[in-house]
Amino acid sequence: MKKEVLIFISNGYADWEAGYISAELNKPESEYKVRTVSLNGDNVHSMGGFTVVPDYTIDSLPAQFEMLILIGGTGWQDNSAIIPVVEQCIQDRTPIAAICDATTFLAEHGYLDHIPHTGNSLDYLKEYAPNYKGHANFIEKQTVSSDDIITANGTAALEFTREILKKLKVMPVEKVDGWYTFFKNGFYQE
Repeated sequence: MKKEVLIFISNGYADWEAGYISAELNKPESEYKVRTVSLNGDNVHSMGGFTVVPDYTIDSLPAQFEMLILIGGTGWQDNSAIIPVVEQCIQDRTPIAAICDATTFLAEHGYLDHIPHTGNSLDYLKEYAPNYKGHANFIEKQTVSSDDIITANGTAALEFTREILKKLKVMPVEKVDGWYTFFKNGFYQE
């Protein structure tokens, strides 16, 4: 039986931020499968115009899953109902990976105050997460992995995927690094 990785999506989610990791985790040879989660089970519409029928709601999650991935987008100001799920992940030491405005959400709710992390920028977090107190732990990098929380800025979909692949041990580190280099640089150099 494949292990589940949950991707939380809400209306206006940034579909490209989940593209690479979903494709890698859902490969036939992978020991993982991706399942989507929404607040209430209604169809979810991405920024790019895709409509997704979620697999789970926050009230019908499986008892066991390997990681919670929080995708950025325009709807994070309305997603406070996900907090109990985030809290449970932290309590159970289930890894969380957040990108773009999902990191801003974590910052606003204090989850990044005491760990190394990144986000869209320090100024961005200060402006859009007024309760954020983790300024001293902000690192200007595309992604930062800290214990059980991975953070990434909105331009880091490839780096985000790389860190998740490493955390879940989807393939040996050398293969993950090769995968990243291939997709970052492409077949041909311009």
